[in-house]
Amino acid sequence: MNSVTVQAPGTVANLVCGFDVLGLCLDAPYDTMVIRLLDEKKVIIESADGYPLPTDPALNTAGAPLVEMLKEIEENIGFEVIIHKAIKPGSGIGSSAASAAGAVVGANVLLNNRFTKEDLVRFALFGEKVASGVKHADNIAPGIYGGITLIRSIFPLDIVAIPAPELFVTVVHPQIEVKTSDARQILRKEVLLKDAIKQWGNIAGLVAGFMKNDYDLIGRSLEDVIIEPVRSILIPGFADVKQRSVAAGALGGGISGSGPSIFMLSKDEETAHAVEAIMHDVYNGVGLDHHVYVTKVNQQGVRVLV
Repeated sequence: MNSVTVQAPGTVANLVCGFDVLGLCLDAPYDTMVIRLLDEKKVIIESADGYPLPTDPALNTAGAPLVEMLKEIEENIGFEVIIHKAIKPGSGIGSSAASAAGAVVGANVLLNNRFTKEDLVRFALFGEKVASGVKHADNIAPGIYGGITLIRSIFPLDIVAIPAPELFVTVVHPQIEVKTSDARQILRKEVLLKDAIKQWGNIAGLVAGFMKNDYDLIGRSLEDVIIEPVRSILIPGFADVKQRSVAAGALGGGISGSGPSIFMLSKDEETAHAVEAIMHDVYNGVGLDHHVYVTKVNQQGVRVLV
């Protein structure tokens, strides 16, 4: 194969209490990417729809991972990447991770899948470093592995796939931008021990809830006492969306990644659509443009189309 087309999905990082260690892959939205083999060792980045993307591969979230991949390839080959960007940067649903994951998965297909999924995450982390200055895998890992993932460690890389019951996900993206780098800057550098203990309990409870198919435990564990109280002030309507969604039957939810998107988990589609109506009502009420997605957990990750 000399060319492949992939769908690179959006992702929800942190899952409320699991800052930098938990992530979930979405069925929608997704970027569409075409990756082509070149006969010289270079990376070319192009926008399929005129969206302004950095063309220097070292400064592009899809290009930087491929530059790293080429360092471990002896052949005189390279890659051209054409990106149709449907996941807006700064949305909080893994725009940079989608580009990075889609690029390395597509390139690996053209290389007859010589690299493991863990290798692909390792390469894709360089895309996240371009975006935020930090190698974090809570968007990258679910994008490549699919489903829900736990990043037990970055150095050394240790990723655990977490089985989970069927879950519906409602995501609202208010049309404002919150840069990951900025959202990290406002976080406290130290936390109280009592808050850390509560957070550890919620993370353990959430993972146990997923693995036991215990919706009530999932709902009780979707609590963040460290990150959300700081970051939520950047998102208009956050408290209203969360409180009304839980009252309507959602299991819970919170900030998707660094925001401004907000996600809520539901155990049935009817509740997920009720949450959708609430999100529209809140943001129509404050006069803020927004997009809402009602979707499910994507168990596959990046999808290879051709």
